[in-house]
Amino acid sequence: MRKVRLTREERAIEQTLDEFVPVGPKEFAEIAQAIAFRKKDAVLNIRISRYDLEHLKQKAGKLGIRYQTFISEILRRLAHA
Repeated sequence: MRKVRLTREERAIEQTLDEFVPVGPKEFAEIAQAIAFRKKDAVLNIRISRYDLEHLKQKAGKLGIRYQTFISEILRRLAHA
């Protein structure tokens, strides 16, 4: 049998597997529903100023996320407020 070489990231994931705990069916359904609500299945094209976009990109960069994800999260929070 051929030995599989894992990357550093894969080894880190493998070492943290014991941190995950099984959940009951009710909690699993709640988690699945939360994931489904966050599914992005619509496309939106908008025009904004370069100035605003640059600031959004900077703020997203400070958080370590992509600016599209950042904008999507802002819109989600406003929609559900």
